[in-house]
Parts: sequence; structure tokens; C-alpha cells
Amino acid sequence: MRCPKCTSVEDKVIDSRISRDGASIRRRRECLECGHRYSTTEVSVRDGVMVIKRDGRREDFDREKLTRAVRAACHKRPVDAEQVAMLVEDVMDALEAQFEKEIPSRAIGEGVMQRLRTVDQVAYVRFASVYKEFRDVAEFVDEISLLAREPRT
Repeated sequence: MRCPKCTSVEDKVIDSRISRDGASIRRRRECLECGHRYSTTEVSVRDGVMVIKRDGRREDFDREKLTRAVRAACHKRPVDAEQVAMLVEDVMDALEAQFEKEIPSRAIGEGVMQRLRTVDQVAYVRFASVYKEFRDVAEFVDEISLLAREPRT
């Protein structure tokens, strides 16, 4: 790691903590050159995971793209960054267990919707409207009616 203050690569780890969801490690570091303290986060890299798009194209899985989509659905909602990170991690863990290296985009969308439904119903409808490509207000009303019929948890 490079020190953000002096760009030295000489540092020492002062403290390490595993995140609540267990998907990352936060490390507190101190630069041996200038003494500046800073934090880094380590996450495991999922190499070789491909997404099979609806039209049959294949592309590399982009965790950040998925996270941005979930964040957009949760914008100005009472969903914090940790919940978003845990949701994305849960979706990926479940999908990798089921599909291994090639995951249909349909399964990713369904997994996100399933989890968003329990986290925040407004965020769920926002995500579903894009994922299911709602064309008019009637489709929104239908989806909201389905949600209204479900028992509250």
C-alpha cells in the first residue's frame, strides 16, 4: 500500500478487524516514513465469474456495477452502506454456490429483488421497475399491489 500523504510503500499494520458480514478486513496502517495513519479495506476478488446477459452476450462480473444499481434503488431511503454491501455479498454467495463461474443476469436481478423486498419495499419497486422494464404506471400498480398483499415482517 502507498501512503496517501507521502506515497511511501513502507508501512506497518497497527490493527486489523473483520467486517460484520465477514466479507472484508479493515486494516489501520502507519507510514514508516512520515508517521501518517490511514485505513485500508481488503475484499476477496472473484476472478473468472462471467455474467450471461439476456441477449446471450457474456461479460465479466462487475461487483461495483451491481453495488451502484442497488445504491441507486436505495437512494434517499433508510438503507445504509453496510446493508447494501451485505445484500450484494449475500446475492453473490448464493449465486456462486448455485452457478459457479457463469451466472445468468436474470438470476442476479431476481436475487437482488428477493433481498430488497425484505430490506426496503420502495427500493425494491425502484429496482424492479428497471429490472422488469416497466412500461407504464399500471405495471407499477400491479407490483405494489402484490407487495401490499404480502404479510409484513
